[in-house]
Amino acid sequence: MCETLTFGIVPQQSAKKLAETWQPLIDCLEESTSLSIEFQTAKDIPTFEARLANGDYDIAYMNPYHYIVFSDSPGYQALVKQKDKKITGIIVVRADSPIQTLDELNGMRLAFPAPAAFAATIIPSAHLRQQNISINPHYVYSHDSVYLNVVREFFPAGGGIMRTLGTIDEATQQNLRVLWKSPGFTPHAIATHPDVSEDVRMALEKAFLALSADESKQALLHKMGFTQFEGSHNSDWDDVRALGITSLARPHL
Repeated sequence: MCETLTFGIVPQQSAKKLAETWQPLIDCLEESTSLSIEFQTAKDIPTFEARLANGDYDIAYMNPYHYIVFSDSPGYQALVKQKDKKITGIIVVRADSPIQTLDELNGMRLAFPAPAAFAATIIPSAHLRQQNISINPHYVYSHDSVYLNVVREFFPAGGGIMRTLGTIDEATQQNLRVLWKSPGFTPHAIATHPDVSEDVRMALEKAFLALSADESKQALLHKMGFTQFEGSHNSDWDDVRALGITSLARPHL
């Protein structure tokens, strides 16, 4: 197959950082499958959502909320996900912040990546609403931007996920404290466009699983904040569907 497959990565971090962490994995996939695969991302999460809605990516790494929306239309099909992993939303404050409880956030401006960021925005926001804690959300486009904005004291707190907090630079990590952590949900999906053939899907899945089993590739996965991949099915995200969040208006679409 000579045509190039596009692999769209949700822009939780800068394009430069995403390329640095994902390109080695894409190189491994190309080597294993003899497919031509091109790394792509978007300038921000709303743009990424618009491209998913348009079916622009052949393969995409997307959050659980995106998956339940875009598996419906245009029909992305789950391929693999992280093995033995649940995605956890967090609210972070500066390490030296006097804030110790969520109640203290009432009436404050909080930083979030984007309105439809599942674990970093939707889950923390829903929990705050359930606790009758009113906040004023501001969207700063990426997880790393949330962490940096909180460290620089532009916001007293912000939403993120444990994985991206764990991959940001150590100095930023040391200046942050996790105030609240959500229950776990089925993590991000790597899914394929409905036009991608079953033969290509099988080759890709085999390559992801082989990568997971290869001891020499563990450092590559660790740098991404991953452990191993496993095959996935549409029903794996039923825990996310059960939240009923698909009725939320998708901003910017």
